[in-house]
Amino acid sequence: MKRIATMVLCAAITTAGFSSLPTDGVHAAAGGVSIVLDGYPLPFPVEPAVMSGTTMVPFRAISEALGVKVEWNQAAKQITATNKDASGTKKVILTLGKTSASVNGASVKLAVAPQNVRGTTMIPLSFFGQQFGAGVTWNQAAKTVSITSPKKDVYTLGFYAQGAYSEVSLIPDFDAVAFGWSRIDRSGQYTVSGTEFRWPQAAGDVTPDSIVQNAAAGGTAPYLMVYSGDKELELTKNMEDLQLQQQTISSIVDTAAQKGFQGIALDLEGLGMTGDKALVQSQYNTFVKNLSAKAKAANLKLTVILHPLNSSYKGYDYKTLASLADDLVIMAYAYEGETGPEPMNKVDESIRLALQQVSKDKLILGISVYSENETSVNAKIGLAKRYGLKGIAIWRLGLIGQPVLSEMGKSVEL
Repeated sequence: MKRIATMVLCAAITTAGFSSLPTDGVHAAAGGVSIVLDGYPLPFPVEPAVMSGTTMVPFRAISEALGVKVEWNQAAKQITATNKDASGTKKVILTLGKTSASVNGASVKLAVAPQNVRGTTMIPLSFFGQQFGAGVTWNQAAKTVSITSPKKDVYTLGFYAQGAYSEVSLIPDFDAVAFGWSRIDRSGQYTVSGTEFRWPQAAGDVTPDSIVQNAAAGGTAPYLMVYSGDKELELTKNMEDLQLQQQTISSIVDTAAQKGFQGIALDLEGLGMTGDKALVQSQYNTFVKNLSAKAKAANLKLTVILHPLNSSYKGYDYKTLASLADDLVIMAYAYEGETGPEPMNKVDESIRLALQQVSKDKLILGISVYSENETSVNAKIGLAKRYGLKGIAIWRLGLIGQPVLSEMGKSVEL
């Protein structure tokens, strides 16, 4: 029933929605038409075009943005797309000039045969939606084709800090949860007490230890999150005093191991806004290298949480840190004071800059639901999916709410 509804929608878009676009003969540019994927424009090597009343789009550009493997056979003039998901593997073969395609060996008719336009294979947009599970809608007023990527199973990390208990029931929805119960204080000392990022008080049978144990028992990996800023140079003290640093690292690892955590999430912010950026990066690399060695010896994973490379903080060497940690979280938020949804172009830029230094399978996109809402969160998740990142990290439980959670559930497996 779902498949029939999708085909009807795509057919309606092809025969009705695009019939209002200007065409002259067989081939016409779709002037003014834009195509967005998960709410953000997708770059195309060739403009979308209307051919015989059917909107044609560059196949490889959309396919690869959705994680579909694409191969070109020059001799046979064929393009092969292979997609693997929870339902199995789908193999689609299209041939230039041929009005039928092979889908897992079965012949499927095309409204218009694939065409080569300036070295790019163009196919009917409706066919793409049908075969790869993408939602397709047409906005006549904005002359915009919107493509919604299929739901995907990606790594999900949730943050749990003070005030998060109202959503403790959401812990099983995540692959991992980082508990923000410790920090480096103003004097540069590691602590689990204080006014913020502290070990919570027990409430009857509900204790911090029981929450961690229940998370692990339910299949969610619990991480000990360590937070600090550098407003009073507390991090700088740790970077410059190797003895203090070793004490800090030993305390972090001991706490994580003794309390049943499976990993450490290091969130040390504020480095490199001023001063010698190269020196700060080198000092932080040393800190993370020493922590990584002790964490591995204790069988603990290490996630390092970082300011984006297009922020004001330049004290983070992504390439080296990625070689020391299991993964990195890009905190792609607070660009405009978290007064509303983060600017998509900034988030996009933060990912592209990170990918210049780190492989996609080690990068996690940080998303703050303090900034985002149910109408914007999936656009950010869509960028993580578009670039094939390891997953997403949500700041934080206690702020998510059912409307945002429901929308997230349409984009990723929770």
